[in-house]
Amino acid sequence: MTASISVVVPVYNEASFIPEALPALIETMERTGAPYKILIVENGSSDGSAETVREIAGDAPVEVFSLPEPDYGAALRHGFDRASGDWVVNFDIDYFSADFLAVVLAQPDSVDLVIGSKRDPESEDRRPLIRRIATGVFNILLRVILSSGVSDTHGMKGFRIGLVESLTPHVVSTKDLFDTELVVRAERGGYEIVEVPVTVEELRTAKSSLIKRAPRTVMGLLKIRRILKTE
Repeated sequence: MTASISVVVPVYNEASFIPEALPALIETMERTGAPYKILIVENGSSDGSAETVREIAGDAPVEVFSLPEPDYGAALRHGFDRASGDWVVNFDIDYFSADFLAVVLAQPDSVDLVIGSKRDPESEDRRPLIRRIATGVFNILLRVILSSGVSDTHGMKGFRIGLVESLTPHVVSTKDLFDTELVVRAERGGYEIVEVPVTVEELRTAKSSLIKRAPRTVMGLLKIRRILKTE
């Protein structure tokens, strides 16, 4: 029997992009042939993003949630807490892949987490140079500050539902580092992690500011290290 998937997608002020992206995401999910549901978690939007999702989704298995404040990590947590099935996959509204889903569904029972790594030697990263450099710098910080052996924690990931249920309640990070802390906790907990190459081609220019994120990221990684040392 084909495994089932919950896909969690945080959105923030995406009303103008959803009419293009959501049908493409639904088509991507249909191509897997697996039972699925899409959990769209709008957080702090002021442009009617949630209403736009409801209008576009039609009869597709799409659930919409709204949070009052812009917080990517809180949106992921909200979706993960409401996920069901065998796998929980996190996508962004401008970055998803049927090929990645096929790889997730093909994993043996021993694998708990599949990371679509932009840093894999066989990956094709078509983002602007500055974005690729930022990913490399983040990987260095991940290794230096948290002694992590994974090459990427941002982007597409597939989690076994049991991992999500066991570890998500312990994650304290929000904003940009919720999924990073979850991956590091899985790594330290001895869960089986597989990193796979991906083609990175975002559907539009990134909205987040690297300059604003940089200091917040460093402080967040240091906070995770302090927390993990006390546990």
